[in-house]
Amino acid sequence: MRITSALIDPALLDLPWHIPLEDWPADHLVALPQGISRHIVRFVKLNDVVYAMKETRERIAEKEYDLLRALERIDFPAVQAVAIATDRQTKEGEPLETVLVTRHLQFSLPYRALFSRVLRPDTMNRLLDALAALVVRMHLTGFSWGDCSLSNTLFRRDAGAFAAYLVDAETGNLYPKLSEGQRSEDIEILRLNIFGECLDLEAAELLHESIDPEKVVDDIVARYERLWHEVTYEQEVSKDSRHHIERRIRRLNEMGFDVAEVSMSTSNDGGYLVRPKAVDAGYHTRRLMRLTGLDAEENQARQLLNDLDAYRAESHLTDEQQAAHRWLTEVFEPVVRAVPAHLRRKLEPQEIFSQIIQHKWLLSEKAGRDVGMGPAVQSYLTDVLVNKPDEQAVLGVEADSLSGTL
Repeated sequence: MRITSALIDPALLDLPWHIPLEDWPADHLVALPQGISRHIVRFVKLNDVVYAMKETRERIAEKEYDLLRALERIDFPAVQAVAIATDRQTKEGEPLETVLVTRHLQFSLPYRALFSRVLRPDTMNRLLDALAALVVRMHLTGFSWGDCSLSNTLFRRDAGAFAAYLVDAETGNLYPKLSEGQRSEDIEILRLNIFGECLDLEAAELLHESIDPEKVVDDIVARYERLWHEVTYEQEVSKDSRHHIERRIRRLNEMGFDVAEVSMSTSNDGGYLVRPKAVDAGYHTRRLMRLTGLDAEENQARQLLNDLDAYRAESHLTDEQQAAHRWLTEVFEPVVRAVPAHLRRKLEPQEIFSQIIQHKWLLSEKAGRDVGMGPAVQSYLTDVLVNKPDEQAVLGVEADSLSGTL
């Protein structure tokens, strides 16, 4: 047996690689929700880290491993490739398939896990927005997925919204740029896969009656097309209205997209034709990382930056870096340290801080005055966080309670 690994974890060597994955003993496994898969998939916990194991052919595993590593290098939201276990054999010398090892994304669930439950309209909207944004970002990157589905997409909290992640890349390909045909084909596959998966859940009487499969896929595609147009369309600007160029860049920044390059040319009437040429998601994430070193989802980063900017204004600090350092040490870190150890597995620190900011606003609105961060933290810990399920909690539903719906 041979292991090629991007992450050194000697405990991987102690796993029963000589046994087919579907027969691994229960004491090595943890039960987590997962979507449907053409392969055997199991979850293993080693040294407080959960890994997903997928048994497949060596060529497929190597391709997916390389793709996930490439996506990680460009900071694309996908699961992290950890290792490939090849040349496996039983004790009798019978060959076994290769296993691809990825790191389980904490605080996440497959999209499929929620489609059999009652979803409020605003929750459904946020889920579909996150999925559309993921596919737009993917196509801007030059990645053709070829298998987008409810099972292959994970989501987790992002300061009142959701962030979507790619979890299966074996059918994907990374190009310098996608053609219109490649992009359209990917969207058609998305439509067919999600529609078919909804029908599958409906046939098993697992899809809630309020969810219309055809409407869901039409909605996802419509959201994708609107966002793609906003990010890529060519805009005509007159010579006297060049400020519209800056306004569009700011609007894209507000949507979470960073514009690194703009293509401009003169039009027939003497104006300008403007099109964003190099666009990438994660504008607020990168700004927060640059200023504080904190790694957060886009909406979390936006909310933390708003708090940082407010702190800077109240402190009358002109230097942005100095303000960021003081905010980190005087505001963010004390709040995170105030969370008792037994509550820290419920949500990520960045999400806890985001929720405390919102909780503080609600308390202040109710009191008619600013209640202050200290009382807001204590109120949130005792009245809100303590009642949330642990780590896999999403939308107030424990992961274990969803396992029967998959």
